Amino acid sequence: MPDALPKKTLLIVYHSMTGGARQMAEAARDGAATQASVRVHLARACDVRADALLAADGFIFACPENLASMSGQMKDFFDRCYYPALERLNGRPYSTLICAGSDGGNAARQIGRIAAGWRLKAVAEPLIVCTHAQTPETILAPKRIGQEDLQACRSLGASLACGMALGVF
Repeated sequence: MPDALPKKTLLIVYHSMTGGARQMAEAARDGAATQASVRVHLARACDVRADALLAADGFIFACPENLASMSGQMKDFFDRCYYPALERLNGRPYSTLICAGSDGGNAARQIGRIAAGWRLKAVAEPLIVCTHAQTPETILAPKRIGQEDLQACRSLGASLACGMALGVF
C-alpha cells in the first residue's frame, strides 16, 4: 500500500571550519532521520542553490559564529539564494544551530532576520553551543561537541521532523 501522504523534505544547510557546527548538523540529521516520512538532506552551504531550498519543506541552518557574525560561507549561501527564493518559502519551518566561542547571539539574530525576510516560521529558539574558545589556538583548533549538546541537536532535528511529518508546521 503506498504512503497516504508524500514525504516531506528537511534540508540542513551547514558550514563548519573546525568541525563543531558540522557535528551539530550531523546530530540534527540523525535525530530527524528517526521520522520515516521525512527525507533529510545534509548539505554544505557552499553547495546549496536556491532550487534545493525551493524543493524543501523545512530547514535547519547550522554555522559557527565568527567575529560576532555568522560564518562567511553561510553568509555567501544566503547572499546567493535570498532573492531567487524570496516570496517562495513563506511559512516553512526552520531552526538554527550555532557553534560559538563565547556568545553566538549575533549569528543567530542575523539568520533570524534573513529567515524573517523569507517569511519562514521559527519553530525553536536558536540552539547555541558555546565552546569557550578564546585564544587563537583554541579558536582554530578542531572542536569536539559534548554528548549533552549533541543530544540537544538530535532532539531539535527530531522535533522539527516530527512536526513536519504530523503537519503541525
